[in-house]
Amino acid sequence: MNQMIKQDDLSSITRPVRLGFLGIGWIGRHRMQAVLDTGLAQAAVISDPSPEMLEAGLQVAPGAKTVSSLEDMLAEDIDGVVIATPSAQHAEQSIRVLESGKAVFCQKPLGRTAAEVQAVVDAARAADRLLGVDLSYRFTEGMQQIRTLIQSGQLGTVFAADLVFHNAYGPDKPWFYDKALSGGGCVIDLGVHLVDAALWALGFPAVTGIESRLMSGGTPISGDSDKIEDYAIATLDLESGASVRLACSWRLPAGQDAVIGADFFGTSGGAKFQNVGGSFYDFQAEHLRGTSREVLSVPPEQWGGRAAADWARRLAGGARFDTECDRMVDVADVLDRIYGRHRD
Repeated sequence: MNQMIKQDDLSSITRPVRLGFLGIGWIGRHRMQAVLDTGLAQAAVISDPSPEMLEAGLQVAPGAKTVSSLEDMLAEDIDGVVIATPSAQHAEQSIRVLESGKAVFCQKPLGRTAAEVQAVVDAARAADRLLGVDLSYRFTEGMQQIRTLIQSGQLGTVFAADLVFHNAYGPDKPWFYDKALSGGGCVIDLGVHLVDAALWALGFPAVTGIESRLMSGGTPISGDSDKIEDYAIATLDLESGASVRLACSWRLPAGQDAVIGADFFGTSGGAKFQNVGGSFYDFQAEHLRGTSREVLSVPPEQWGGRAAADWARRLAGGARFDTECDRMVDVADVLDRIYGRHRD
């Protein structure tokens, strides 16, 4: 029997899925380890242009075959591909994988524009293959708890939210600073998490209006500038009348490594999600009532690879295209509008 996942009923899978890993820098290797730790997947093939990265990848998956291209990877007997390459390649590579009949888990952003993201989602729908994106903050215990509070009505009607992601450092790879390759600066790098976290927690309400301001080196820039923004603020007006404020930055003199937070305010209470001690990894969440607060979650917590692990479990369980992928287009559309881009 062909070992590729092509049968109509996938619920009887009894073997680990065989995966390719395209791009195995630090994030790629971290996600590979998280996927392998599920016990439901094998790293069958790995590929990276750097010999050093290939060697590091083989330390994680000693039995993996190394190949020099995506084309060679797709020729192998695999069920899906985990993509951790530069942003400009995400959409095109994802579409190629999906059109070959294999599932995809991709680093964010899935595309540089909403049109690119829509093309990937359309390809996943046409191929009926599972598509996942590494929107990892959804998988923190704190954001899970806050979403439950909101969706269960324990905060009443949420009328405001404030989300921030300030990074005291900037990306260390040159392609992040080339807009043609990255799609933008801190908004598409960090703001994508804020937009997704806000809309996901609130149940993806329609965004009726957006005002934004982008800056580079302390100077305002337009969204169509060739310059990369390193500071941005935006206000999203929701169909409910609620307002969401977002702020993100690179190299902000924040006095600590990072400032990351998401606050939600409702008619019956509030919720707070924030990093602890400037950490990129440690978070605490609280349920707020007047002047009192209840702790919902505390560090430490190993959450960074949960999105990838969840995708691997779903793939091993036979999951195909999920219409929730359309939400990825909603997030990308908001980013386009923050940049002043409008879809035809």
